[in-house]
Amino acid sequence: MLRVAVVGSGPSGVYSAQTLVQQEPLARVDVLDRLPCPYGLVRYGVAPDHEKIKSLQNSLRTVLEHERVRFLGGVQVGAGGVPAARLRELYHAVVYCVGAATDRHLGIPGEELPGSWSATQFVSWYSAHPDAVDGGFVRDARSAVVIGAGNVAVDVTRILARGAAELSPTDMPDAALRALAASRVTDIRMVGRRGPSQARFTTKELRELGALPGADVLVDPADLALDPACADPSALPAAQRRNVEVLRSWADATPRGAPRRIRLRFFLRPVELLAEAGRVGAVRFERTAPDGRGGVVGTGEFQVVEAQLVLRSVGYRGVPLEGLPFDAATGTVPHLAGRVLRDGAVAPGEYVAGWIKRGPTGVIGTNRPCAKETVTSLLEDAPALARREVPADPTAVLRAEGVEPVEWEGWRAIERAEAELGAALGRGVVKLPDWRSLMAAAHGDAPRPAVQGPHGPGGRP
Repeated sequence: MLRVAVVGSGPSGVYSAQTLVQQEPLARVDVLDRLPCPYGLVRYGVAPDHEKIKSLQNSLRTVLEHERVRFLGGVQVGAGGVPAARLRELYHAVVYCVGAATDRHLGIPGEELPGSWSATQFVSWYSAHPDAVDGGFVRDARSAVVIGAGNVAVDVTRILARGAAELSPTDMPDAALRALAASRVTDIRMVGRRGPSQARFTTKELRELGALPGADVLVDPADLALDPACADPSALPAAQRRNVEVLRSWADATPRGAPRRIRLRFFLRPVELLAEAGRVGAVRFERTAPDGRGGVVGTGEFQVVEAQLVLRSVGYRGVPLEGLPFDAATGTVPHLAGRVLRDGAVAPGEYVAGWIKRGPTGVIGTNRPCAKETVTSLLEDAPALARREVPADPTAVLRAEGVEPVEWEGWRAIERAEAELGAALGRGVVKLPDWRSLMAAAHGDAPRPAVQGPHGPGGRP
């Protein structure tokens, strides 16, 4: 029998577990996660109004309910938890699928002002991540600037522009829904430093902005004119060509007079966040221009844009996990086809998959081939790894050492509590937003909450 621990229950971790039990009939896999809930960024990163993508949880669930796979939530690995070396003693192999847990910074003056946040923090708040803080994101804000031109930037822009009636059917936590329902943000600018033809968002996500009933989408024709590829997009890859076509249609459209305005801007590089009354009040941008090599150069022309809320969406970054080697330059664990490298040599029984292996690139489906490569390496090593004796039940050892995992029934209890909360609010499933309520629900003693929805007690209009 081959006992494997997979650390992380997002797509890369679940795909690793799936490949293991499919290819090795004697493999038994424990999927460990720091959180009491599975699914990683599918639960805590996919926007709540993207129900089709969130439905991927159903296929991930099938893997975690496999007879040779166990989910062990609430298990911290590394600092303050189970040391990596101890985990290695309990299992023949350990696959780390811990993602990229932090975000990149702009590195400009004023970035730490109140009102300046990463998109990751905003997403965590409206997705009910138990580590999220309620920073009063939209409180007292009239204008917002989202810095970035990828799908996460589109997500947060769309959520800011949606109304309560559109968000109420989602699983968004009640406090976030009420805050967004009361938001006075009417102007949202999504800003990229390069041109429209180089934006990283997908056309499907982009088009969703134009379908918002309460928002006009405005594109400055001058930004399109600056991008040589927009004049004749026929040579662009299909995805970029479609993006340009959508942006062109909005540049030519007449605004409907909707209550909110989304302005898509390009060729603007943030250089400073400006303070007003002790918090961010505006963003100073430098106009950029194509350099002819796929990049941009500064023009020395500056403009100031009002914003009481600034969300940066310029990429994720991996963080070190105590006990594992880490390449600070790439934000990844050094590896060879998924095998962890320590000082350039393969570390027997230690593997990586997902963003901590390859960096924060690709879409959810990219994790499948990534996991398959890692598991192929692991199974090639399995004859040697399986010769080492390990405990018959690592969970019993962990419990004896003070670790109390949330197993699958505990997660099912959380699901039931979230369904009950939604019913009390007159909504569908509503996520529990904090550690206390999640752990109480997991142990079957969650108190029935006294709740108030966006339309008053019970949440019904």
